[in-house]
This record gives sequence, structure tokens and C-alpha cells, in this order.
Amino acid sequence: MSDEPTETHDIAGMMMQHASMMGQVVPWGNEVNFSVTKVERGHVWGLQPWHEKLVGDPETGVIHGGVITTFLDNLCGMACTSAMTQLRFVATIDLRIDYMRPAETRREIIGEAECYHLTRTVCFTRAWAYHETRDKLIATAAGTFAINKPRLGSGRSRKDTGTP
Repeated sequence: MSDEPTETHDIAGMMMQHASMMGQVVPWGNEVNFSVTKVERGHVWGLQPWHEKLVGDPETGVIHGGVITTFLDNLCGMACTSAMTQLRFVATIDLRIDYMRPAETRREIIGEAECYHLTRTVCFTRAWAYHETRDKLIATAAGTFAINKPRLGSGRSRKDTGTP
């Protein structure tokens, strides 16, 4: 039996229930048409489909690096939210992407992100983009995200946010 608050599981569960809409919330996420495939506390997985409009090099047909950046940035932000005990929005402070190799032409990309540390105001993440397994890494990411304060009128104080 875990001593974690049950609300934590509710956020991840709620996110999974609405996974089909999660990629559409942020305009760039909507544009690249990625999907969320799995959500657990502090961990999110997704798929970035290949599409001709996302190609960065017409000669090779390889997906543009900015698409991978957008994909991993969004997955990292979602991993942050899924790690919290109260629903909060986050904003990217810093995101470092290391590209290991180009994605293969006409292949979907698997992504996964985890929030490995959470403070009262900042989340720390890492993420991976790959084909089949992490043995075929396309890119890795490390990011920090600001935890936004609850919006005015929410009736909750900072102490009620559920963040450490």
C-alpha cells in the first residue's frame, strides 16, 4: 500500500482518460498531431506520426528536428502535471535537446518523458525519442518547467496546491 495521496493517481488517470485530446491543447502540439499513449504518475508516453508536411529535408524525407523538440517539450510538460497532487499548468523554463541520429523516413517516433524531481515551483524532466526501443535513440531531452500559481478565483491558497 502506498502512502501517496490518492489525488496523484486521479490526475494521471484523468490525463489518460483524455489522452486523445491532450496533444491538441497546445497549438504546436495540435499542428504536429502527436498522440499520448500512456500516462502514469510522473511519466508520459506518446507517438509522433510521420507526415509529409513535417519533413525537414525533402531529399531524405526525414522529419524536422523542430517537430521532435515540440513533441518532447509537450511530453515533458505533461509528465510534470502527472507528477503533481493537484492539477497545475506548467511552462517551459529551459529545454535542452541532444540529437543522436535522424529519424527514419516515413516512420512514427515513440517518445517518453519523466518528471524525476519536483519542488514547490519547478519540475525537472528528461525525455527520449526513438524507434522501437531506446537502443535506437533519435534524441534526448532535459528540461525544467515552472509550476504556475493557481489562477485567481480558484478559491485555493498556495498551501493547497499539493506540490512539495
